[in-house]
Amino acid sequence: MLDDFMTRATLAGVGVAFAAAPLGCFVVWRRMAYFGDATAHAAILGVALSLTFQMSIFTGALAVALIMALAVTLLAGRGYAMDTLLGVMAHSALAFGLVAVSFLSGVRIDLMAYLFGDILAVSRADLAVIWGGAALVVALIAWRWSRLLTATLNEELAYASGFDPKREQLVLTLSLAVTVAVAIKVVGVLLIAAMLIIPAAAARNLARSPESMAAIAAAIGAVSAVAGLRAAYVFDTPAGPSIVCVAAVLFAFLSLVGWQTRSGA
Repeated sequence: MLDDFMTRATLAGVGVAFAAAPLGCFVVWRRMAYFGDATAHAAILGVALSLTFQMSIFTGALAVALIMALAVTLLAGRGYAMDTLLGVMAHSALAFGLVAVSFLSGVRIDLMAYLFGDILAVSRADLAVIWGGAALVVALIAWRWSRLLTATLNEELAYASGFDPKREQLVLTLSLAVTVAVAIKVVGVLLIAAMLIIPAAAARNLARSPESMAAIAAAIGAVSAVAGLRAAYVFDTPAGPSIVCVAAVLFAFLSLVGWQTRSGA
């Protein structure tokens, strides 16, 4: 079964969708879209370091994405606006990563595969990493779900409930770094933020509760992965961008349905 590259690609896309869905909901609620983008851009530097030190791509991307996320969290509120800080760090990390890749001698690297993903080249080992990372993210978010929701709604309420909201921010930071690391092979660093945000934003039009929004976002992400791969096969288009295009179409459709429903009410 797993000898079929389309089967592996489909399983990889669904795995990334399951990891990104609950995390994407918090990204949307907290308005952290640029934060996810900055962490994803940093992964290119991780790819360069992985190739330099002959480590796995997952290890290097995870390490650098986590360092970036922690650095942004620690530096926030120290004289710079969050969007300014994220802009500087995101584009700096991407530039340093691209320059570092150019210095790699004797190593052939398909940079487009890391920028836009190469889901059709996913191996069995990649599948194990993707689903292992997805399981870790889902378990971590489920474990901290109520506290994450409380901290997202109101930091003062979190303190009153007896826990530090900054600790919950750290949980999101760790989860985001893991998601970026597992998704880099599927949709690439330039499209990871799209898979975090678009399914969650689309689910917002249908959800009646935070839990249902996460579940619907996972379903939309999975449908986008399957339909996007099918479209890429039929129309001979890039797989990663095709998945994001399907997600965008679903977002537009569900937004229109939600707007008409609210207008009718």
